[in-house]
Amino acid sequence: MEGGIAGGIEICITFPTEYVKTQLQLDEKANPPRYRGIGHCVKLTVQDHGIRGLYRGLSSLLYGSIPKSAVRFGTFEFLSNYARSASGKLDGRASFMCGLGAGVAEAILIVCPMETIKVKFIHDQASSTPRYRGFYHGVREIIREQGLRGTYQGLTPTILKQGSNQAIRFYVMTSLRNWYKGDDPDRTINPIITGTFGAIAGAASVFGNTPLDVIKTRMQGLEAYKYKNTLDCASQILRNEGPLAFYKGTIPRLGRVCLDVAIVFIIYEEVVKVLNRVWKT
Repeated sequence: MEGGIAGGIEICITFPTEYVKTQLQLDEKANPPRYRGIGHCVKLTVQDHGIRGLYRGLSSLLYGSIPKSAVRFGTFEFLSNYARSASGKLDGRASFMCGLGAGVAEAILIVCPMETIKVKFIHDQASSTPRYRGFYHGVREIIREQGLRGTYQGLTPTILKQGSNQAIRFYVMTSLRNWYKGDDPDRTINPIITGTFGAIAGAASVFGNTPLDVIKTRMQGLEAYKYKNTLDCASQILRNEGPLAFYKGTIPRLGRVCLDVAIVFIIYEEVVKVLNRVWKT
């Protein structure tokens, strides 16, 4: 529950950066590209659709962010209970594996359909004649035309992305926590320190797996039919657009993810503290 509350608050704050990141990743060089950069993407979106345009696809992430965070933190806590040492300490290596398991679980259960719907909504808005009138209408149309498989496009890169995301983030977060506490496991970490550690963990995951995020986005877009599989998608991007294309949207993603991870870890730990006090009374 704590993870779900944290996820819902976070996505409402950071979604415009996710929107811009997705548009830049979908903007293929061969088309030619519609956007000259982050500012230009924001300007055209607001010009064509108003401020609300920057929140296109929010509903799909909001509906999914609460169960996603709940699955992520729930799976991590479950796995970490078996991975802790006799003294109750979780080291970096064990945290990496627990994070990997948490990322794979959330990818399969929540993230892939959520991300597929989000990408299709954002991609649809960039077309001259948008088809989807809202969340339920869009989901109904996607399922009507493509079946449930239409909401599970790009499953392989999503598993790779989410698995590596959480493995990196939990590894970095746990390592920084252990370093900060040193020989005093009961040392309190204030929210500012937690947020700083979270931002560092988020940045590490962005630089570590943005290529997987670009591939995932392309395979979930409205033109996913061009790709036979994950490897074919990566091959076409490399051949047609060059290696730098694998880092499209890095800056807006960096901004969102650093804020995302910082906020989620702060809210998660503060909610845990509150609930622990309530349960003890």
